[in-house]
Amino acid sequence: MRDPFGRTVSYLRVSVTDRCDFRCVYCMSEDMTFLPKKDVLSLEELDRLCGAFVRLGVRKLRLTGGEPLVRRNIMWLIERLGEHLKTGDLDELTVTTNGSQLEKLADPLYAAGVRRINVSMDTLDPGKFTAITRWGKLDKVLAGLDAAEKAGLKIKINAVALKGVNDNEFHDMVAWAGECGYDLTFIEVMPMGDIGPQRSDQYLPLSMVRAQLQERWTLEDLDLNTGGPARYVRVRETGGRIGFITPMTHNFCESCNRVRLTCTGTLYMCLGQEDAADLRAPLRASESDEAVERAILEAIDRKPKGHDFIIDRRTRKPAVGRHMSVTGG
Repeated sequence: MRDPFGRTVSYLRVSVTDRCDFRCVYCMSEDMTFLPKKDVLSLEELDRLCGAFVRLGVRKLRLTGGEPLVRRNIMWLIERLGEHLKTGDLDELTVTTNGSQLEKLADPLYAAGVRRINVSMDTLDPGKFTAITRWGKLDKVLAGLDAAEKAGLKIKINAVALKGVNDNEFHDMVAWAGECGYDLTFIEVMPMGDIGPQRSDQYLPLSMVRAQLQERWTLEDLDLNTGGPARYVRVRETGGRIGFITPMTHNFCESCNRVRLTCTGTLYMCLGQEDAADLRAPLRASESDEAVERAILEAIDRKPKGHDFIIDRRTRKPAVGRHMSVTGG
């Protein structure tokens, strides 16, 4: 699949649920209203849609949420998708998670073919962790990381840079990740959805984070492409890798190879644009996949050149109305 700008689309991020057992302050409001179950695709429908994308050329699948591992019977879907790895039609199946369910699911994930996971974790301070996630417990996530490591999963930590919240911990997180052998990626706050707190108060440009890190660490640029939006450096002192995802200060659109499918069957060709395609209707209208594959290809033909994220300090409105948890992180 090629978009209008000649980019090959080979990466699909699938939100399997908009629900989560955390309420992170930059992602959700505390009193979230979730989608009615009738609007959410069944696991069988998600399997069928993912199969269509794989047939059309997707080589990498990432399951997201909300929190994907809280969805009932989610391992059935992951095991089904893992079959595409065995046939060679899929190169990688990965999961982005908050880590709360890893202690019990790390071994089944590995058995299903998952080899790499991203874990969202913004602080090493237990009290601050609960404050950021509202409902989360750091010790539970750390136990999940330990289980994932023992299962053989490669771990990358995703940390959102939050001004006045975790900006005094970045050195500690680099040292900790290096000691554990985890990759670490810092992410700028994205203006998606009405979350209550003002993002202009949360926003911290990663240029400042990198400058802060360089006061202590030697950062060596890497020519590395993992199929995602991060730009990577090697930390000479630890040997670890750090990624920087900068949707605000330096977008990553020129090499974008991904689209996002929501748990309702809506396909977003760009995280930061509202144009979307309804795949649920053609999926449910026929047992044949011909109509849904045609809808996918028509959507790829509309993929925009890039997003237009901006944090509007004047109106304080989000750049995109939908929450990150709806689109898939």
